Amino acid sequence: MVRGRGLRYGRPTGPSPEFAVHLVGRCPPEPPWESVWVPWRDFRLPSDPVSAIAVLRSAHERAASERVEVCCGGGVGRTGTALSLMCVFEGMGPEEAVTWVRANYHHRAVETPWQRRFIRRTAEAGGERRS
Repeated sequence: MVRGRGLRYGRPTGPSPEFAVHLVGRCPPEPPWESVWVPWRDFRLPSDPVSAIAVLRSAHERAASERVEVCCGGGVGRTGTALSLMCVFEGMGPEEAVTWVRANYHHRAVETPWQRRFIRRTAEAGGERRS
């Protein structure tokens, strides 16, 4: 139950999330549901990668029983990277995760080589779901 979106396009139709992860460079306005801000500038990597991975892992776990939203400004690069990491937490390999997110979310998701490398290195460091 994870939805990705771009903040600059307004709220999509459908139910509101119960928890949101905002992947943006500046502190965003607070939505009416629980949210967390991960400082992450456009076309870059998170300011604190360890903290970002922990937040995304928590969002992934919460998605088992709650509606979760992952969003950045345009909803493509940072959001696609985060969604790919969540696929890695499910046990997908990094390339498979990027391919899946591009096929099922946005064809340009994960926009930069360093975002792809971040996904790969997270997987190599044990980012996959632990049984």
